[in-house]
Amino acid sequence: MHSVIDILQNLGEALRIPTSFVVIEFIGTMAFAVSGIRLASSKKFDLFGAYIVGMATAIGGGTIRDLMLGLSPFWMTNTIYFSCCAFALLWVILFGKYLIRQKNTWFIFDTIGLALFNVIGLEKTLGMGLPGWTAITMGCITGAAGGVIRDVLINEVPLIFRKEIYALACIGGGVAYILCRRAGMSVEINALISSFVVILIRVLAVKFQWHLPILKGEEDVQQ
Repeated sequence: MHSVIDILQNLGEALRIPTSFVVIEFIGTMAFAVSGIRLASSKKFDLFGAYIVGMATAIGGGTIRDLMLGLSPFWMTNTIYFSCCAFALLWVILFGKYLIRQKNTWFIFDTIGLALFNVIGLEKTLGMGLPGWTAITMGCITGAAGGVIRDVLINEVPLIFRKEIYALACIGGGVAYILCRRAGMSVEINALISSFVVILIRVLAVKFQWHLPILKGEEDVQQ
């Protein structure tokens, strides 16, 4: 048991996040990898292509975040992220028929990954002593950028640029995290509340079809 705790502590130090957040990191990695692989399977990608899409979804946002913060990308210090994505691929292979029949599975995994990675980006940025608005920005990038890369790889217009609420959910979760932190709550409670806000906003946005105004093009103006 102590060896597992030591591993988590070492990973937390390497990732510059609290030890408890290492578990959040891996759950988010699995969730985003499954969402990417699930969409790749709908495009009839082969196993290698699906794995690459899953990896890009899982590590893309965090990679951009770390580069912007002047850090070495987190996945370059530990092979466990490759293993997580491989496990996600195996999971989709074994339970693929069930996942395909359940139309909401992609949305569920994508929303969980978005919420958890947003929290990781927030705490990692705040841990470096940067201001709250920067942390909210980095949280959005960590949560949403992997999905942008995924959609580009599968030849879809990125979800963040379409009418569905996506990045705004991260902003809402980020504001909640900052307010909880200033109220003196523990990082675990901050993470829980922030994740709940992100998930709640996305679920309500889809249920009630909330979206931002769509910018009119030339054809719409002429009509």
